[in-house]
Amino acid sequence: MKKKRIALLTSGGDAPGMNAAIRAVVRKALYHKFDVVGVNRGYQGLISGDFSQMELKSVAGIINRGGTMLKSARSKEFMTEEGFATAIRNIKEHNIDAIVVIGGDGSMAGARKLSKAGIPTLVIPATIDRDMQGTEYTLGFDTALNTILEAVNKIKDTSFSLDRVAIIEVMGRHAGHLALMAGIACGAEIILIPEIAFDIDSICEGLIRSFNRGKQYSILMMAEGVGTGSNIAAQIASRTNFSPSVTVLGYLQRGGTPSAMDNIIGSRMGAAAIDSIMLDKVNCLISMQHGDIIAVPYNQITENKMGIDCSLQEMANIIAI
Repeated sequence: MKKKRIALLTSGGDAPGMNAAIRAVVRKALYHKFDVVGVNRGYQGLISGDFSQMELKSVAGIINRGGTMLKSARSKEFMTEEGFATAIRNIKEHNIDAIVVIGGDGSMAGARKLSKAGIPTLVIPATIDRDMQGTEYTLGFDTALNTILEAVNKIKDTSFSLDRVAIIEVMGRHAGHLALMAGIACGAEIILIPEIAFDIDSICEGLIRSFNRGKQYSILMMAEGVGTGSNIAAQIASRTNFSPSVTVLGYLQRGGTPSAMDNIIGSRMGAAAIDSIMLDKVNCLISMQHGDIIAVPYNQITENKMGIDCSLQEMANIIAI
């Protein structure tokens, strides 16, 4: 039986838990006598041939670190005909049997493209935005959520001291999962997400009612897909006597030591990727569904956004309570 040789890369935005997935892939692959090649800086590394042999010592001590030890990058060159051809040539020259890709939507698009060119791939979902189709969870979401809550708890202290409306702008691109879950968890008075339309006059009325009944501060949690915190603050200030403070958490949300959940799920997904390769079940997303880790073929996953999903809609209903 031919010894399998797999490559592993991380692409797009980094997310806590990526290193746990890398570690699991490498350790389980080596246990089953695979050769493992690390590709540095994502798809750009496939083009530049930035490959390195991975051993057990390569992944020692990385599970408690955020980010990705393989580095990451966004590669426009990979989407060009010439760049893609170079990547394919390097993959074949290195005798790669399959590639495990850890990343979000853009990373999955690259993996699909490789699979259509005859290169077997698997994707482990990793993005703090939790906005990928075909899986109920993406690595990094839980850590980012807890990072937001830690920041909000500190902001609450100063908002209470100054009787202030605090606007917290969080990441998520076009998705509202982070803002919604963080808003519910911290008890925000108002949560704005791109999936649900809002009326600024109603928001102002709600803030005034809250102040009139004795609430000494208010938290407005918003996703970046809604707009900018400064714009929302200006609209509130023009309609009320409030002068909202604005905090944009930015890249703070993508860093830090991974939570236990992200490390555990990352490890499970990494191990499942090797199981899938051993079963010759490739060109799949390693997905979490109802708590189980399963391999879902790409052709069963839509490439288009379907709008607000059922779990998000169910959680959004809590806003009205």
